[in-house]
Amino acid sequence: MKQPDKLDSSKPPVCCCANSDAQPEREMGRQHSGIFGTVVLGSFGVALWLLTYCHLALFSEWLTYSLLAMEHGSHLASSIEFFVYESPKVMMLLALVVFGVGIVRSFFTPERTRRILSGKRESIGNVLAALLGIVTPFCSCSAVPLFIGFVTTGVPLGVTFSFLISAPMVNEVALVLLFGMFGWKVAGLYLVTGLLIAIIAGWVIGRLRMEKHVEDWVFETKTGDGAAEESLDWSGRVRLGWEAVKEIVGHVWLYVLMGIAIGAGIHGFVPENFMASIMGKGAWWSVPLAVVLGVPMYSNAAGIIPIVQALLGKGAALGTVLAFMMSVIALSLPEAIILRKVLKPRLIATFFGIVAVSIMLVGYLFNLLM
Repeated sequence: MKQPDKLDSSKPPVCCCANSDAQPEREMGRQHSGIFGTVVLGSFGVALWLLTYCHLALFSEWLTYSLLAMEHGSHLASSIEFFVYESPKVMMLLALVVFGVGIVRSFFTPERTRRILSGKRESIGNVLAALLGIVTPFCSCSAVPLFIGFVTTGVPLGVTFSFLISAPMVNEVALVLLFGMFGWKVAGLYLVTGLLIAIIAGWVIGRLRMEKHVEDWVFETKTGDGAAEESLDWSGRVRLGWEAVKEIVGHVWLYVLMGIAIGAGIHGFVPENFMASIMGKGAWWSVPLAVVLGVPMYSNAAGIIPIVQALLGKGAALGTVLAFMMSVIALSLPEAIILRKVLKPRLIATFFGIVAVSIMLVGYLFNLLM
């Protein structure tokens, strides 16, 4: 009869739980090391960004007057110095703010935004929609799917319009660039007045009960609850921030440089105080004219703000040029064409008219206070 194998007492018993207990500890260690590496790399990047940003003025002067040997005071030299200084400045500010807001946006997916706004009363919903528009991804090309998704999930029409107005106009790019170029007072006033336009215009549209002027097929569209939201750690959110920089900056850099080039031409070649005669405080018609001229144009905040800066330097009134900027960003002919897919002409005209009047009031207010 075969004897059972004897246990080797010299060998310690193997615990099957040891590996399972160590696994969470190793996973936690990897997460901590990843967070630490992200913090170190981020700190180094911020320090390098600040060092570069603080020396842009010296670099532009050196390149214009030393390397290129341009004559001081000439129109061309002034334009070149403006372009060399503003181009990296605007692009650096744009990259930094898009990265930061890209992380913030990882907490506010379109599905979550719809859930927050769905079923809210119009007054409260208008305020929430305008605030969420600041940090939620939006551009004119996404107006139709966002509009359909909001309306078909129970978001009131006026609340939806508050979001559609706020998202492109009171965005992080506009606020940061205004702060960098004009200071916190101008940026703060722009933020407050832009939010007021979005809230009041959306509320008025809601009071007009214009749901019948939405295309019938919109309300027949069935939308799902959306894919399950992915749980992200901080390394994942940082990755989304970098992806936002590559996507957004990659799409707008040419428009930014074109805007800066136009601003450089105005800065260097337009005589001092020339714009005061047509865009100054003394010309009461300048604000309506600025809005009328801005609507057919299409640009983003990063492309239009350098032009705004150059116009101000030549004597244009602050309220007038900001009204021009708001109309270009919030009211554009391409957006009207896109929205025609879901809205009937009367509602589009009402939307444009209410927002245009609100922008003109803001322009006069800026001219009065500033």
